[in-house]
Amino acid sequence: MITQAISHALQVNALLTAFAFVGLVMWLSAALSKYLTMNRVHGSAIAIVIGLALAFWGGTMTGGKSGLADISILSGIGLMGGAMLRDFAIVATAFEVDVEKAKKAGLIGAVALVLGTILPFIVGALAAAAYGYTDAISMTTIGAGAVTYIVGPVTGAAIGADSSVIALSIATGVFKAVLVMIGTPFIASMIGLNNPRTAMVFGGLMGTVSGVSAGLAATDRRLVPYGALTATFHTGFGCLVAPSIFYFIVRAIV
Repeated sequence: MITQAISHALQVNALLTAFAFVGLVMWLSAALSKYLTMNRVHGSAIAIVIGLALAFWGGTMTGGKSGLADISILSGIGLMGGAMLRDFAIVATAFEVDVEKAKKAGLIGAVALVLGTILPFIVGALAAAAYGYTDAISMTTIGAGAVTYIVGPVTGAAIGADSSVIALSIATGVFKAVLVMIGTPFIASMIGLNNPRTAMVFGGLMGTVSGVSAGLAATDRRLVPYGALTATFHTGFGCLVAPSIFYFIVRAIV
């Protein structure tokens, strides 16, 4: 009876349960980061790996399509991980930005934003072609995924890509995000990543909001809002140009 009552309470308060569950995962990730890697790998990167493993396990156990959200007591994760709260969290990072410091990025910040969109797209599209995805729709979708894992599915849905190709674009973006998370603390000193201006340039070049935010958090927490600001613009810019300009260019070439 007690077990049933607890299960019922968790299901009725699904969103609160999701927050508690994610908080537990973050606590575990932070502990692993501190005691297992001596803070060399940020807790956010570990949390993403744990999240992917749990999603795979949940999908395997239930035979569903939404990972852990298909488990009744964790159904709130489907809402918590949805577009509404995700976009709210991304936009909220801009509120800590000092406008005067942000202006110092100037033209170089804009150039970084453009290059950070074009170069990953080219690499992703060429990688797609190398693995046999030689049609314009697949190359564009996977190339967009290399920009960010948000741009990939947005682009794929807009140009009519197959669901498996969209899944590959998301996987490409997640892989990039994890690399940025893990690599940022190691290269920060080499590239002078120690002030708001370079953080904005870095965010524009890397593009992945989650990767940049976690990487900068492991480097210097004060730089997170600046890197996240340009990375957020990067995502929006990619969603505009990937399914339009980039797609037409790829179609003309192939």
